[in-house]
Amino acid sequence: MCKGLAALPHSCLERAKEIKIKLGTLLQKPDAAPDLVIPYNEKPEKPAKAQKPSPEEVLQWRDSLDKILQNSYGLASFRSFLKSEFSEENLEFWLACEDYRRTRAPGRLAQKARRIYEDFIRAEAPREVNIDHFTKGLTVQNLAAPSPSSFDVAQKRVRALMEKDSLPRFVRSEFYQELLK
Repeated sequence: MCKGLAALPHSCLERAKEIKIKLGTLLQKPDAAPDLVIPYNEKPEKPAKAQKPSPEEVLQWRDSLDKILQNSYGLASFRSFLKSEFSEENLEFWLACEDYRRTRAPGRLAQKARRIYEDFIRAEAPREVNIDHFTKGLTVQNLAAPSPSSFDVAQKRVRALMEKDSLPRFVRSEFYQELLK
């Protein structure tokens, strides 16, 4: 009797997800514009020298995704946790949308919108986020005339997924428990 994926060792599942991501990148359409390879932030950012938060601050993270996202140490910890689970695409999408929303030049807006769509929204995207058909359709419609709010609905859905699924797993993780010490 087949036991499914649950019967496989955790390391095999991790490796399979890693291979899927690499293949997704390699299988991008050859007619894709070469500028799709450009990272979201063109200027390399210096890593913030964040001080380790107090246990009181860390305790607040358990109830608020906003508190994690606004704290550089919290964001880095949350990102590390998601990467360890091979599920960082939601956070990366949310951050890309935040960067997109701050863009003011119309030409840059269209360029970033296309990159976000290619990386996160389109079917079989290398880092495709899990959003419903209606939200995906609405987002594609919004991209006909890109504006700072083009991804708002999708970003809210992904944020809700992180609050409902990723945040509770993070709070139960060893990453979080170590921060409390």
